[in-house]
Amino acid sequence: METRRLRLLVELSRLGSMRAVADATGATTSTVSQQLAVLAKEMGAALIEPDGRRVRLTPAGRRLAEHAVTILAAVETARLDLAPGAEPNGTLRVAGFSTAIRVHLLPLITELARTVPRLRILVREHEPAEALRLLAADETDLALTYDYDLAPADRDPAVHTTALWTAPWGLGVPAHAEVPERAGTLEVFARFTAHDWIVNSRNTADETVIRTLASMAGFTPRITHQSDSLDLVQGMITAGLGVGLLPLGTPTLPGVRLVPLPSPPVTLRAHALAHPGRLAWPPLALVTDLLARRAEGGGGDGEEPRPTPGRATEG
Repeated sequence: METRRLRLLVELSRLGSMRAVADATGATTSTVSQQLAVLAKEMGAALIEPDGRRVRLTPAGRRLAEHAVTILAAVETARLDLAPGAEPNGTLRVAGFSTAIRVHLLPLITELARTVPRLRILVREHEPAEALRLLAADETDLALTYDYDLAPADRDPAVHTTALWTAPWGLGVPAHAEVPERAGTLEVFARFTAHDWIVNSRNTADETVIRTLASMAGFTPRITHQSDSLDLVQGMITAGLGVGLLPLGTPTLPGVRLVPLPSPPVTLRAHALAHPGRLAWPPLALVTDLLARRAEGGGGDGEEPRPTPGRATEG
């Protein structure tokens, strides 16, 4: 059914004559009659019947006119919801790593619940590869991911990327370890050639960084333990199981020392990814813009105090 034919039927129900409908819609009486005849054929039921020189709706016509009022109202609501500049509403699905969600997205959700109450945000915590698979399968609308400057992620040209924030990382080592002040990154790494190394169990980016820097320092790291919890990484370091990358600014356990890696630096880069065809959708445009503004304002730059994150909260 075409909505314009339903609208003619509603007008006939309201005005009572073909001529009145034609005058109200700017059509001819013949056009109104033809369009209602097509609608009757589509429905497989007579919608109008003669009433002297006029016509009237049959019981089926009256019933369809009742439905048409609801249908046309729903169509108009959908048009207004999707129009550029409309108040964001509906459900936005977001998949991302924990720091992006906890430090950046959750404060926005709290604020938007007050200022944009018709918008609902569904949250799923995932590492980058997992979030990107959900985006490709259309199981999420916005993916919050990260990579490192020393382990850049391959970019899909079919996906739009918005850069968010960057955060410096260091090396978590036992508190008693001897590391010269202001040591360069390669010198720091060279101090731990005989140690085991702890990497992420759900993402290979930090392992790539470790192997790259170790190679530059002249050794092959012995990768042993894996964990996607930075709390557990610190626990492993305290237990003497090895060393591993940690974000600078992270509160450390008494048995852990966080050593800066100044040159070459290790920098995490956070991104927001979405399909280009949806960028103008008000809920997606609003949340992406607010995340970018928050990043520009310094949130998530690795300097703000916060609880020790899990491995998935890298950055």
